[in-house]
Amino acid sequence: MALKVAVQMDHINSIRIGGDTTFALCLEAQKRGHSLYHYTPDRLSMRDGVVSARVEELTVRDIEGDHYTLGEPLSRDLSEMDVVLLRQDPPFDMNYITTTHILERIHPKTLVVNDPAWVRNSPEKIFVTEFPDLMPETLITKDSQEIAAFRKEFGDIILKPLYGNGGAGVFHLADGDRNLTSLLEMFGQMFREPFIAQRYLKDVRAGDKRIILIDGEPVGAINRVPSETDARSNMHVGGRAEKTELTEREREICTRIGPSLRERGFILVGIDVIGDYMTEINVTSPTGIREVKRFGGADIAALFWDAVEAKRR
Repeated sequence: MALKVAVQMDHINSIRIGGDTTFALCLEAQKRGHSLYHYTPDRLSMRDGVVSARVEELTVRDIEGDHYTLGEPLSRDLSEMDVVLLRQDPPFDMNYITTTHILERIHPKTLVVNDPAWVRNSPEKIFVTEFPDLMPETLITKDSQEIAAFRKEFGDIILKPLYGNGGAGVFHLADGDRNLTSLLEMFGQMFREPFIAQRYLKDVRAGDKRIILIDGEPVGAINRVPSETDARSNMHVGGRAEKTELTEREREICTRIGPSLRERGFILVGIDVIGDYMTEINVTSPTGIREVKRFGGADIAALFWDAVEAKRR
């Protein structure tokens, strides 16, 4: 069953194909005979209730530096597509949120993955708070006195923007560090939203595990180890990926959250786990599937399209 698949993403000329999940999904879709159409969020439109995008037919190749060919731009009614992949990277700002409002108009007749309404209502650093017993102590606020009291209670803390991504703006404040006040002043100038403070987990030195779930079931994982000079393990900022297996505790976490993911129509999700604690549930454009396969794990792109095709039958 050949599908017409539109991919809303950052421009394909900007991606690093070796670790890009969207690219892996496109490769597998093409392998299955699906037609691919590429567009960036700024080419999404809605006129008189009709949702369209200026799309380009897309052909992909797993060749660094020569990984795609685009056809001529053409305006297409997205309700004529079978599937739209919502895959642009955060920040999760009003621009991002607006695209979810527009795409919600065509879902589920056109299957939008992940469900745009639930993506909008499930920011990754807030959604995780629905499972307080699975996560480290966490405070979301812009109140500097509350953050100072939280820091006094736990000593070492992590401070980060609520809607950041890729490790940007993440700070480890060790017990006794005198930079909290100036850091809060800087955050206040940079961000209108509240901040998030979490108890620092020393287990992060052994790695921050990314676990991928398809339709609420764990299908693979990688461990991301921070460099000696950084508190962050994100691969965007120098974290090193390594092969790993799921622990009993991690399987327990996946079992707990699986029903909620399925209820929200989240086909592809990545959760972050440090030690025994889940820190984020990523539903916007989770990454890591190429690394899982590279280390001998499951072909998650194939599992993804199995799930999507089952919903289109």
